[in-house]
Amino acid sequence: MSSDLEAPSAVAGRLGYLLKHAQLRLAELAEPLYAPLGVTGRQLALLTLFGDGPAQSQQDGAARLGVDRTTMVALVDELEARGLVRREVAPGDRRKRLVKLTAEGERVREAGEDVTRQAEALLLAPLAAEDGERLRAALRRVVRGE
Repeated sequence: MSSDLEAPSAVAGRLGYLLKHAQLRLAELAEPLYAPLGVTGRQLALLTLFGDGPAQSQQDGAARLGVDRTTMVALVDELEARGLVRREVAPGDRRKRLVKLTAEGERVREAGEDVTRQAEALLLAPLAAEDGERLRAALRRVVRGE
């Protein structure tokens, strides 16, 4: 991990600490794999979101990811400047902008899916395959409040 210092045992066993540091470890593994694609993990998350199903507005995307609208606009601006997405006026509502992937955005999204699977496999490598799947299932239940 990026830190050479170990947390005190009173902290290292806390769920918040473990979740945060698991996320940091995943980012350490994934970001170098995303670099050849020219995107960050956050940008890839947006490409995945906006490439999933029918076109969505920036506002809908922000709500789904739990990102404030101002941040979403800036993130979409970055992707648009790179030619990965385009904004289109929503039919029936000239004020609303739908975000759609360009052909290049779709290519990067697809490649990013493979890279994400690689990074996740690296993160979960210390676990048996069934333990990795149980971890995913348990985290899904926790996130959903089930």
